[in-house]
Amino acid sequence: MTSLSRRMAEFTIDLQYDDIPADALHEAKRFLLDSMGCALAAVQNEDMQAMYRFTEKLGGTPEATVIGNGLRTNASNAALMNCLLTRALDYNDIYWEQDPSHPSDIIGAALAAGEANGKNGRDALVAIMIAYELEMRWCHVAEPGVREVGWHHATLTQFVSPLVAGRMYDLDIDQMVAAVGISGSSHFTLGGVVAGHLTNMKNTADPLAAQAGVIAALIAREGYEGPVEVIEGKEGLFEVVSNVEWQPDWLLRGLGEEFMITQCSYKAFPTEALTHQPISAALQVCREHNIAAEDVAEILVETTTRGADILSDPSKFAPKTKETADHSLPYVIAVAVANGAVLPDSFDEEKLRDPRIWDLLSKIKVVADLEIDALFPGVKRARVSITTAEGSTHTAQVDHAKGSPQNPMSDEEIIAKFRANAEGAVSTKRQDEIIDTTWKFEEEVDLGEYMRLLVCE
Repeated sequence: MTSLSRRMAEFTIDLQYDDIPADALHEAKRFLLDSMGCALAAVQNEDMQAMYRFTEKLGGTPEATVIGNGLRTNASNAALMNCLLTRALDYNDIYWEQDPSHPSDIIGAALAAGEANGKNGRDALVAIMIAYELEMRWCHVAEPGVREVGWHHATLTQFVSPLVAGRMYDLDIDQMVAAVGISGSSHFTLGGVVAGHLTNMKNTADPLAAQAGVIAALIAREGYEGPVEVIEGKEGLFEVVSNVEWQPDWLLRGLGEEFMITQCSYKAFPTEALTHQPISAALQVCREHNIAAEDVAEILVETTTRGADILSDPSKFAPKTKETADHSLPYVIAVAVANGAVLPDSFDEEKLRDPRIWDLLSKIKVVADLEIDALFPGVKRARVSITTAEGSTHTAQVDHAKGSPQNPMSDEEIIAKFRANAEGAVSTKRQDEIIDTTWKFEEEVDLGEYMRLLVCE
């Protein structure tokens, strides 16, 4: 039988720009613009400044551009930095079925490898499409998802990123299979990076798996071999991670015919995905009933078991870091009620010490609802009930977050989000250039010129 990695490699090699429907191509451009805005918004973050310093110290052949500071380095270094910038605010895309994923975490690897190899906008759009079509299918393959049994979703990205990079390096079929074997046998990621008190690794795990794909493609290009049945073979993924039910047919289902990118969601808030419905419900209650933080006696959040467990453990009621706070359901609800919005600056040091927010944290209770669990993942429902000091209780229920296919963001809203994120990093004129170039990306000849638009002025 032909191995799964070979079947995915065949799709990667065979996919042509003209095979992709217009709506899928437009979605790829929207996700590209959204991702670049998320990256520009993160350039001044303390953790990103540390990673800029780290990347500069590595040196490297000047073949690809780093977003923000404009450093020219090798493709694997640029891939890590650019994927990490995209991921840093937890504001980029989300697809969540059995497993969650952020396919845009791989876009930086496609751009870095593409720039290093003189590829154009059409080439990059094909690579982005490969990233989405494979990554999103991986979210269906394990039941329950690998995240449910202790592995981070970067464990799945390691099987996709080498194919995306391999397309940019023009690998042949055997080299593609080798690259999947090299990456896929060496970058399993523990779920502990997003459990309990969170650190910078929360944002870094998936970008490291994206970078691993670039490195694996480069190694394979030199004739290096990797396990050809790394997924289904002896002591491969399916055999080793044995506490889930694997559905390998999902990897190939409709591949090249049904383009799943149109089913991926954008984020309206820079927070963990399962917080979006509760945030929306809390904001709805406050706006409809004119409730201020000082009016609140109690807030009850009813959500999934996942939301109550992962996002509401004791550390999430006393977040000390941005990484913990943006994965804290109590914190983001408190911010929404106190400030009327949840924005990137909601996780600044000043906000993390805001007494109005901390006062609300003690009034929040998060409970799991079995009926809500039964709807998941098709519907990610949440209910928020706010009881005021006067004794009245008001409730809102939200099933579909803003940015989901069921509650989509328009092109104008994507542009507005990009501008809000890019403000302070590049001028309005430069923003206009980036937006115009992204909408016409199939006409973009030089990826290097595009990347230079993303250097802070």
